[in-house]
Amino acid sequence: MKIKDIREKNQKELKRNLSEIRNKLTKMKFDISGKQMKNHREIRKIKKDIAMILTHLREGSGGQAVQ
Repeated sequence: MKIKDIREKNQKELKRNLSEIRNKLTKMKFDISGKQMKNHREIRKIKKDIAMILTHLREGSGGQAVQ
């Protein structure tokens, strides 16, 4: 996900997207532990996407924590 895409979305869409990405990350962790997934580098990309979304949400909310 690119920062341009993140900036175009509103907070409600970002929160929904954040929830979906977190669920995907959890599933990927289980798949790796069960040796069903070979490409473990994709987890790094997903973590960066989560960080970008959270950063953007915090900037828009005046520095308040968003979970």
